[in-house]
Amino acid sequence: MSYFNIDSTKEQTFDAIVIGTGISGGWAAKELTDKGLRTLILDRGKDVKHIVDYPTTNMQPWEFEHRGQPSLAMREQNPIASKHYIFREDAMHFVVKDAEHPYVQDKPFDWMRGYQVGGRSLLWARQTQRWSDFDFEGPARDGFAVDWPIRYADIAPWYSYVEKFAGISGNKDGLAQLPDGEFLSPHEMSCVEKHFSEQTAKNYKNSRPVIIGRAAHITDPQPIHTQQGRAKCQHRVMCQRGCPFGGYFSTNASTLPWAEKSGKLTLRPNSVVHSIIYDEKKKRAAGVRVVDTHTKEMTEYFAKIIFVNASAINSNLILLNSKSSRFPNGLGNDSGLLGKFIGFHNYRGRVSADYDGFHEFTTDGRRPNGAYIPRFRNVFKQETDFLRGYATSFSASKMGNTNKGIGESLKENLFKPDTGGWSLGAQMMGETLTKETNMVSLDPTLKDNWGIPLLRMSVDFDDNDMKMVQDFYTELSEMLSKAGFTNIRTSDTKRNPGSENHEMGGVRMGKDQKTSLLNKWNQMHHVSNVFVTDGASMTSTATQNPSLTYMALTARAVDYAVSEMRKGNI
Repeated sequence: MSYFNIDSTKEQTFDAIVIGTGISGGWAAKELTDKGLRTLILDRGKDVKHIVDYPTTNMQPWEFEHRGQPSLAMREQNPIASKHYIFREDAMHFVVKDAEHPYVQDKPFDWMRGYQVGGRSLLWARQTQRWSDFDFEGPARDGFAVDWPIRYADIAPWYSYVEKFAGISGNKDGLAQLPDGEFLSPHEMSCVEKHFSEQTAKNYKNSRPVIIGRAAHITDPQPIHTQQGRAKCQHRVMCQRGCPFGGYFSTNASTLPWAEKSGKLTLRPNSVVHSIIYDEKKKRAAGVRVVDTHTKEMTEYFAKIIFVNASAINSNLILLNSKSSRFPNGLGNDSGLLGKFIGFHNYRGRVSADYDGFHEFTTDGRRPNGAYIPRFRNVFKQETDFLRGYATSFSASKMGNTNKGIGESLKENLFKPDTGGWSLGAQMMGETLTKETNMVSLDPTLKDNWGIPLLRMSVDFDDNDMKMVQDFYTELSEMLSKAGFTNIRTSDTKRNPGSENHEMGGVRMGKDQKTSLLNKWNQMHHVSNVFVTDGASMTSTATQNPSLTYMALTARAVDYAVSEMRKGNI
C-alpha cells in the first residue's frame, strides 16, 4: 500500500476515490480494486494496521490502570463519549473524544465516532441480519416517508455475495421477515434461552420466533477466509480491542488488506475531506479537496468515480459543504432535502427477569453473540397505534454464587453446588420514522480546526417511539411471564439519539429526484459519478442492524458504477 507526497496533477489522479474506510468504504475499495481501478481511499484518522495497531488486544484485566473502566477524570472530560458502552480502557483509543471534534446540539444527540482507518468496523456489535420486503415496502405501505426504489430481490444476490466473504454465523430459520443467508455454523443458545424459545413458540403459535443471533464471526473457516489471512473466532469476547485472529469481520482484517494485495490501492490517512469538487462545464464531480490533519494543507485529488462512505452524518456534512454555483446548497441538492429525514434506532427499552430452574446446568466459556427476536409487530398487517416495529436482543446467564468470597471462603464456594437461578436481560431495537424535522445542517459561523463548518444536530424521539417502548415493555413482559420467568422489571435508559450508533438518512434513495437524492443504484440523481452507499443513503431504518445492508448496497453500486463508466455513461 503506497503512502507518498503527491505533487503533480497526474499523480493526484485516480480512477476512483473512496471517502472513508469503515464497513462500506472498505467494501468499496475492495470491489473497485478487484475490478482493476486505481483507487485512492481517504480517512481523516490515523492508520490502524491489522494486528500491529491493536495495543490492548492481549492485555489482561490487571494490566489496565483502572481495571478496564474509564477514570472519573476521563468521564468528566468526555460526557458524551463516555455514555457509550464501548468507552472503556481497552477501546477508548478508538473512540473520538468530545473536545477533539465538537458539534452543535440543537437537540441532544450523543454522537459516537471512531476516527481511524477501519472506523467503527473495529467497534461494531457484529450483528448481521438481512432486510426483507416487509422493510423495503414499509414506507409505501404506511405512507410515511418515500418508497424505496429497490426490493429484496434486487439486493438478495448481493447479500449472498458479501456474506460469503465476510463470514456470517447463523441458522436457517425460514422466516419471512428475516430472510436466511449464507451461514456458517451458528452459536448455541443457553438452556434458558432455548426454554424461552420453546415456550414462546408454544404460547404464540410460532408467530414470535426466538432464534440465535446472526453475527459476523467465523465459526467454520472457508477457503475464502483463509485467503484473507483470517482464522476461526476464538470466543475471547474482546472484539472491540481489534481481533488479531480476524475472527470477526472488520475493514482492517478483511477488505482493506484484500484491496491492498491488488496493487491498485493508495491509502491516505490523516486526511479530512473538505468537499467534493464539481466541474461546471462537464456537469460532474471532478474530485475532492482534502485537508491534512497535521499540516492543515489542502490538496485536491481527481477521479472518474467518487464513493462517499464517511459514515452517515459525516457524509451529509461533506455533501452539504460541497457548494458550487450549480449547487449552492450542497452537492446534488436541488430538492433541498440534503441533511433531512435522519433516522436512527431506538434502544431505550430494557426488560430483565429471573428464572428459577435448570439448576443442574450452567454456562461454560464465552459467546460473542446473543439470542434474537425478530420484529413481530405490524409485520403482516398494521395492528398497533404506532407505525413499524422493533426487534429484541437478549441473553440469559447463571446468577450463582460459587465465585463469591475471598481466600478460603472463595475456595469453599467453588466446591458448593450452584443452586442459583438464571437472569435474562433484553433490549429493544426500534425503527424510528425518518422525518423532515430530524435533520443536520452546517453552522453558519462556527468551524472546526480544519476550516470546515461544524454540524448542527436537530434529531429527537417522537410519540411513535415512546408508544413503541411501552409496547415492548408490555409484550416482552407477557412473553417472559408465560414462559415462567419472575421478577420481571422494565427500565428506560433515556439515552439520547446517536448514543447507540446506527445513524441513517439525509441522502436517501428514492424513485423521484424531487423527493430523494439517490437512485436505485445509490447514484446521485444530479451528479452521476458520485455514489453514496453508507448509512446516509437509507430511506428508512427497519429493525435490523444495518451494516450487512451497507455492504451489499456498496458491492452492488460498485458493480453498476464500473459498468457504466466502461460504457462511457459516467
